[in-house]
Amino acid sequence: MIVVFGSLNADMVFPVAQLPRAGETVIGEHYHFVPGGKGANQAVAAARAGAETRMVGRVGEDGFGDLLIHGLGDAGVHAEAVGRSSAATGCAAICVDR
Repeated sequence: MIVVFGSLNADMVFPVAQLPRAGETVIGEHYHFVPGGKGANQAVAAARAGAETRMVGRVGEDGFGDLLIHGLGDAGVHAEAVGRSSAATGCAAICVDR
């Protein structure tokens, strides 16, 4: 069994025409949610490669935390050791240009 200790984050990816410069705001017409975090990504990759995998980490008691835990389960990762916290789940805003 592989046990991964690490981060779990909710990544919100915004396709934009160009990346913002310092102090600039750019408009994105939509975004999509991608489960992320270096630890969670490693756990999912190991499970997809066929290894029995367990994730150890912490998410918030919010909707993003729910989505991340369910996403791990859907990928075949045991998530029973992912704790819940009153703090918000970590999020990242990622802008991707053409």
